[in-house]
Amino acid sequence: MTILGKKRDDQSTSLSETTLAGPTTGGAIGQFLQRYGVIIAWAAIFAFFSVLRSQTFPRFSTLQLIFGTQSVILITAIGLVFSLAVGEYDLSVGSLVGLGSTLLAVLSGRHHWPVVLAIVVTLAVCFLVGCVNALLSVYLGVQSIIITLGSGTLIAGLTLAVSGSVVVTGVPIGFTNLLTHQIIGLALPFWLGLILTVVTWFILQHMPLGRRMIFVQENREVARLAGLRVNRIRAGGLIATSTIAGLAGIMLAGLSQAADPQSGASFLLPAFAAAFLGSTAIVPGRFNAVGTFAAVYFLVTGITGLDYLGYAGWPGQVFYGGSLVVAVSLSHLAGRRLA
Repeated sequence: MTILGKKRDDQSTSLSETTLAGPTTGGAIGQFLQRYGVIIAWAAIFAFFSVLRSQTFPRFSTLQLIFGTQSVILITAIGLVFSLAVGEYDLSVGSLVGLGSTLLAVLSGRHHWPVVLAIVVTLAVCFLVGCVNALLSVYLGVQSIIITLGSGTLIAGLTLAVSGSVVVTGVPIGFTNLLTHQIIGLALPFWLGLILTVVTWFILQHMPLGRRMIFVQENREVARLAGLRVNRIRAGGLIATSTIAGLAGIMLAGLSQAADPQSGASFLLPAFAAAFLGSTAIVPGRFNAVGTFAAVYFLVTGITGLDYLGYAGWPGQVFYGGSLVVAVSLSHLAGRRLA
């Protein structure tokens, strides 16, 4: 018994020394690849298409196309991070993008409201939708995926009713000119999306609120016993997602100077694919802003490269659908490993 106990103590001491010494070289490389795998893959896929289309792809105009045309998806995906970070699934974000776009076009185009007032009212409506989602999901206890699926369908129908089921034009040209104004070759919405990414990163990684959101996602009951206002944090995540989705819709209407009431559905899958793929990078196993930013443009780079090769139409669905399946699986595995 004494010899056995001594052997166990020696093993424990050896394990403690290994732990204190830090990860092995192989482990450090694995952690680096896990954290920055999406960014590395992004650089690799850009290099791949640059070799295949050396005369057209590796140009500044291509970078402008990649970074300048996906700001709406970026803003939507970053907004989605807030609800996912507290363990809630908001399937109404696509419909809210369509609602925000249509409301702005109807108020400013058809009814000639001042653009600023139309923006405020649009954001307020999307904020209220988030409040309703939070009330039904958080405080009544219905799963958010069910509530937001229903509210998203309802919103899509109301958007068609508000627009008369036709494309709404007449967004003031001054607002469009403002959004299309370029800074260092990129339009203003990209920089707004970048600022939103930095703000979200700071909140989730460097503020007490971000740590509380992670705690709530990990275990709501333990967080509640620890004294956190779990319901308020969950509700805040859903409301933030809805409001930011409305902002994305405003950007969409301003950039195109019109609003298609059925356009919002096309943003749901890309936003979820980017958010889940982003959760496998930078902070593996957790939804984070920087990873989502990299995932958005990794996916767009792949789709753009296939377009340059002459494959148009289907690459978007293949990339976003396949990436969502792979990303959800990897995120699940990373989450289990982190736990």
